[in-house]
Amino acid sequence: MIRYRTPMTTIYLIRHGENDFIGKSPKLAGWLPGVHLNDRGREQANALAEYFSKIRLRAIYSSPLERTMETAEPIAKVKGLSIETREGLGEIRYGRWEGQLIKTLSKRKLWSIIQNTPSLARFPEGESFVEAQDRAVSEIESLRSIHKSTDTSFACVSHADVIKLIVAHYLGQPLDLFHRLIVMPASISILQIDRVPRLVTLNDMRATRQGSADRE
Repeated sequence: MIRYRTPMTTIYLIRHGENDFIGKSPKLAGWLPGVHLNDRGREQANALAEYFSKIRLRAIYSSPLERTMETAEPIAKVKGLSIETREGLGEIRYGRWEGQLIKTLSKRKLWSIIQNTPSLARFPEGESFVEAQDRAVSEIESLRSIHKSTDTSFACVSHADVIKLIVAHYLGQPLDLFHRLIVMPASISILQIDRVPRLVTLNDMRATRQGSADRE
């Protein structure tokens, strides 16, 4: 009997680098315009580019927000690729919560629902986690269909919760447990999908840690 092997798709899920909404007084950036990488974030983006200079990529896709595009640009440059923006990789739409301090938001009644049963949560005038997961996974499946004919690999630069929602889906993990995953700025998580999906690595920080060590 002839057995046909399903082509393997390797997906590098990259969280954007650091920005000033991450720090001692964190805020929800959401889709606010003008949230750029800070100096540390730009260093992380360059370290990621160095890391990916040795890895084969067929394409690089990004959320359309500035902080993700600025993370993707050095990688695209070193690989000789153009960045393709994808709305489905964009941050969760936090609605009226965008731009507000986490410290303030954590006192709201909705915060407890977000932390304990996020499948029931919807941000005021924004998205629900269910909707965000559905459109992010649909985007990944759309990208897979583009590259389905042969073994291939591509990168997606996105946001922490969006990456966690994608990973949770492919692991078969209930949405209410997705907060148990950790995705730090400029980290790399790798999915490989043929007949079944597999998580190769989660929250890999070696690329940017090596960059930090080189400067010391």
